[in-house]
Amino acid sequence: MKIVRAFSAPALLLFASPAWAHPGHEQGVLAGLAHPWTGADHLLAMVMVGMLGVARGGRAVWAWPIAFLGAMIAGFAIGRGGVALPLVEPMVLASVIMFGLVAATAIRVPVVAGAAMIALFGLYHGHAHAAEAGSAGVMGFAIGFLASTATLHLLGMAGGMALRQDWRRAAGGAAALAGIALSLA
Repeated sequence: MKIVRAFSAPALLLFASPAWAHPGHEQGVLAGLAHPWTGADHLLAMVMVGMLGVARGGRAVWAWPIAFLGAMIAGFAIGRGGVALPLVEPMVLASVIMFGLVAATAIRVPVVAGAAMIALFGLYHGHAHAAEAGSAGVMGFAIGFLASTATLHLLGMAGGMALRQDWRRAAGGAAALAGIALSLA
């Protein structure tokens, strides 16, 4: 029964439609709070950051989620400032695949290198959020998506602490497969 529960959510994400990935894009705090939960790409990447931090242990437990959040703020700011980044959506999807592969292979990434990789992807997630924020209530939207992102990191951390290494690896593999499926959709 535990196997079914462990794989059911990631399996359902394989069937997520890109047309449904980012509905609405209303404005303000509530829209920002809701946004990371409505796109499988953002949700998976953010949960995996928390899980990867726990799997690595030590300073990575907090440094990696903080690196993601800090870079996401920067990406949001430059996106709202009109600075274009190349390949934003492919990089967001690549983050899901990369984080999943790191978890699936249980590679012991050095803390600083992991923070740099996570920050790079966080920058792209922030830029994507900037494009999706409405013209009014931008600060509220930013506060909302930061709060939801931190919550998703915490959920990933809790999952990482609750699961044995082999289950964390399976969750990483499922996330990587979901990222591949989303990129092909």
